[in-house]
Amino acid sequence: MRAVLDPNVIVSAVLSRGGSPAKVLRSWIEGDYELIVSPALLDELARVLQYPKITARVAPNEAEELLDLLRRHAEVVDDATTDLAVTSPDPDDEYLIALGAEAKAVIVSGDSDLLGLAERIPVLPPAEFLHRLTD
Repeated sequence: MRAVLDPNVIVSAVLSRGGSPAKVLRSWIEGDYELIVSPALLDELARVLQYPKITARVAPNEAEELLDLLRRHAEVVDDATTDLAVTSPDPDDEYLIALGAEAKAVIVSGDSDLLGLAERIPVLPPAEFLHRLTD
């Protein structure tokens, strides 16, 4: 299975190491699925990891190690250029929709705007994605 993790899932994984997002990230590290990232996704993640409320809980060196892990071991693809058949109420999510479509990957997200599109695109919350990995 191929997956695109919304940066909110990755950040949640770092902040709460016992929750479903952390289990999703660990499953990738253990080789249970192929993780797809793009420059836009990595840039957004790097930006979010610099927010003061995040840096209060995640040291800069930990954030950089995470980004380095993703750059080295995930499949890094070009930013998607697909014209979207489905758009999000939040335009900031549209690069994730295009990335998922081009990579033929499920999007794993906790974002209600993306999850609201589940009837039209492959998008799952972290717990449901974990369930599907074990089926």
